[in-house]
Amino acid sequence: MSDPLTFLIAVLLVGTSALCSGLNVALMSLDLGDLRRKAKLGDHAAISVLPLRKSTHLSLSAILLTNIAAVSATSLVLENVFIGVVAGIIGTLTTVIFGEIFPQALFLRNALRVSALLAPFLRVIIILSYPISKPLQLLLDQLFHDESQHLQTRHELGLMISEHMGAIESELDDDEVEIMRGALQLSEKRVRDIMTPIHKVYSLLPHALIDDKRIDEIKATGFSRIPVFNKEKTICFGVVLVKQLVDVDFDEHPPRVDELSLHPVQLVGGMTALDTMFRKFIGAHTHLMPVEKDDTIVGVVTIEDLIEEIVGHEIEDETDNLTAR
Repeated sequence: MSDPLTFLIAVLLVGTSALCSGLNVALMSLDLGDLRRKAKLGDHAAISVLPLRKSTHLSLSAILLTNIAAVSATSLVLENVFIGVVAGIIGTLTTVIFGEIFPQALFLRNALRVSALLAPFLRVIIILSYPISKPLQLLLDQLFHDESQHLQTRHELGLMISEHMGAIESELDDDEVEIMRGALQLSEKRVRDIMTPIHKVYSLLPHALIDDKRIDEIKATGFSRIPVFNKEKTICFGVVLVKQLVDVDFDEHPPRVDELSLHPVQLVGGMTALDTMFRKFIGAHTHLMPVEKDDTIVGVVTIEDLIEEIVGHEIEDETDNLTAR
């Protein structure tokens, strides 16, 4: 065999070894859960790679068998040109540098794209090595079961989302990041952390008259819903919707609060988690709920309080602006 042909064959073998080595690192670095999500979103690279990554042991066996075969053949080919020891040294250095280190460092930088690009190559070597790689796959499947899905904790998800803050390449803007971070923390916070204490709550007694003075008080508060409590703050009779007072004749016939149509509300405990509160608000069809502790009403919580906790900012309406002035 001529020297040029020998070197050409050696280069092809080292190249094959490089492809196998880089592909091995790139493919096995891909997370199955991440691939499934991207495939569902229509990512063509993920769709191409997912079946190969799911058959982990078959792909691994085919890659390693081909890689070892290429490395061994490289040493045999070089022995035709160099003496045994020199051929071994040259073959080892060439394989390690150009067949292992460089391709692994290069392919790992963009694992999914490289794996998708080399997917046809992997399918070919799987077919060529199938008589050996398939039995190895069956053995490995029995010894090592399928990879379990790894789910991130709430704190890990929060850190992952925080990494998008200020990142130019991120599709999420800072407001979206804040909202997602706030939503992830809902189950860790309690109603007592966001409620309005009872001494700051404007409420009405059942026997109170809705006269001119009372209307002025209600207008000054700027609230759209007024809870009705007994004097001891142990019972909530319901909520008065301020918009319902528009048609009330409070000049000639001022009604008592208990004569109005009160909207019933549910009482919640101060230790109720905020994510649970969303379901309670939806189920109760109300925007305000009294908070009780030891059979006494200690405050109120509104759906606006929940939204403010998620977005991380206080929501000021027109009334708040007027009050600030």
